[in-house]
Amino acid sequence: MINGNLHEIVITAIIEKEGKYLITKRSKSKKRFPGKWTVPGGRLEVSDYINTPKETKDYWYNVLEKTLRREVEEEVGIKIKNIEYVTSLATVHDDGVPSLVISCLAQFDSGEIKLQEGETDEFDWVSLEEAKSYDLIDGIYEEIIMADGERRGRKREWQKLIS
Repeated sequence: MINGNLHEIVITAIIEKEGKYLITKRSKSKKRFPGKWTVPGGRLEVSDYINTPKETKDYWYNVLEKTLRREVEEEVGIKIKNIEYVTSLATVHDDGVPSLVISCLAQFDSGEIKLQEGETDEFDWVSLEEAKSYDLIDGIYEEIIMADGERRGRKREWQKLIS
């Protein structure tokens, strides 16, 4: 039985650098989507905010942005900036865990790619056209198209373009 109030919260970054986007290949040992190409990101953890001061009497702000910066730095060793919302998606995984994923566009800020062992095996900086030839997790290509449009001032909702 799924608890309808509990979700795993995941945030991902479509990272742009000089007109190309960073994609990473998930380790074959990963439980979900092993060996598939995707974009960096990860789960929100209570530790991302609980031990930090609240910005107001009751709330922590920019929690997702802080989580995304931490996850990107852990997974690929770089810093990002200018995080913008792109789209959201939800699923219930085979293990019964419901996930809400928030997909963002971010710009490369600094650092050199250093892949986190056990998370990702490869990376590449790709154009939209080049991204088509990778075995991406279903829906990621359309997210990259959306992010590319966002940075060019064109906004639209997600829609399936390739199968």
